[in-house]
Amino acid sequence: MATILRQLRTKSVQVLHNQTMSYGVAPRNFAAQSRWLSSASKSSSAPSGAGATTGRKLLSDTAGPPPGGRSVRGGPVSWASLGLLVVTGVGLITYYDREKKRRIEGSLPDAYRVNLKRGPPEAKAGPSVGKAAIGGPFKLLNHEGKVVTDRDFVGNWTLIYFGFTFCPDICPDELTKLAEAVDKIEKKIGVQIVPVFISIDPERDTVEQVREYLKEFHPRLVGLTGSVNDIRQVAREYRVYYMKTEEEGTDYLVDHSIIMYLMDPNMDFVKFFGKNYNADGLTDGVVEEIQKYGKK
Repeated sequence: MATILRQLRTKSVQVLHNQTMSYGVAPRNFAAQSRWLSSASKSSSAPSGAGATTGRKLLSDTAGPPPGGRSVRGGPVSWASLGLLVVTGVGLITYYDREKKRRIEGSLPDAYRVNLKRGPPEAKAGPSVGKAAIGGPFKLLNHEGKVVTDRDFVGNWTLIYFGFTFCPDICPDELTKLAEAVDKIEKKIGVQIVPVFISIDPERDTVEQVREYLKEFHPRLVGLTGSVNDIRQVAREYRVYYMKTEEEGTDYLVDHSIIMYLMDPNMDFVKFFGKNYNADGLTDGVVEEIQKYGKK
């Protein structure tokens, strides 16, 4: 029994020492447990009955905390040590950032150092560089068969749309929207907009075809067509994309950009409006640009 108790004492002392190093248990607890284990080992010299009883009591007591000590729960990382690690890490990162900034500022000239403290200069709106290169001279035939040029529209606000009469859905929708906006603008501010439709399908859109097509939309709607070269030129002037697709003889569609161009009374480009504008949005957008123009 004495041999077993000595081995148990030696093993317990080693375990307690390791716990002290890992968890920071107070040294006085370590000393108290050592004295307790030492006194327990001396009791092995008692009579066998008493010794057996004492030994059993000692073995059962070793499962709990030593007298005057404290129990250590959890694994090798406690909440306290984890919190200390986080706080230390944040402190080190903050110190590193401050030191890095101080060293960088210290290596810069005085003028640069002042600018860093003031921050970036406030952004200011600069002057406009110029107008978009959209629009230009053209010479076409209107839906009455008369030759017209871009100069014939000077003095009026104009909304120009490029499309083709065989368009199944998009062009009719856009021209309906254009007609509604023209009437709403006139009621709102008393300005008569000249709506213009320019065909990008000159091979099929003859003067007669365009005239019949426009009757469905607005009485003031002007239709323009011309030769293949004339249409190519005006499309280039207004940056309009168009291309035949699914061609089978005379039965084909034309893929094209869906844009309305607002031109001022000098036939200079002001703004374009895409398919995402409805009739009310188109009305408000045109009215806004006309009001801006009047304040110049």
